[in-house]
Amino acid sequence: MKNNLIIPSIIMASLAIFLIILAYFNKEASVAKGFNISFNMFKNMLLLLVFAFIIAGFVQVLVPKEFIVKFFGEGSGLKGIVAAAIAGALTPGGPYVSFPLALSLMEKGASIGAMISFVTAWSIWGVARLPLEIGILGLKFTVLRVVSTIFFPILAGIIANFINGLLK
Repeated sequence: MKNNLIIPSIIMASLAIFLIILAYFNKEASVAKGFNISFNMFKNMLLLLVFAFIIAGFVQVLVPKEFIVKFFGEGSGLKGIVAAAIAGALTPGGPYVSFPLALSLMEKGASIGAMISFVTAWSIWGVARLPLEIGILGLKFTVLRVVSTIFFPILAGIIANFINGLLK
């Protein structure tokens, strides 16, 4: 396990143990039912996780470092941040896809600002989610939300690069 995963894993394990103990002492909750629901979620997500990690691994193998550095690296400037925002908006799936992909791109030379722009755009623009949002919340709401957040991923990337520069 990578060192950067140890503390989050300890936190998640502690929370899981706490909830198991809480369910054990709660008369209305069932530990067995909780594990059953958890296992079913795991089965449903496992295939997606496997493919997400395969994609992230093959991005590292197939996409040349020079390409990543040119389009998303420190020297790519605002163009790199905008390109990363567009890539993030077009990335389908949940965090099990976008986070490993962002990590793969960073390991190949993408700047922190570009990847923050990528993740921010994925989380607030998410083109793949727009039809669902329009269907549930309506076109007017969706257009207003997208227009009101249009600069956030780019601004987040610029701010991240600035702060990262100060921390060096």
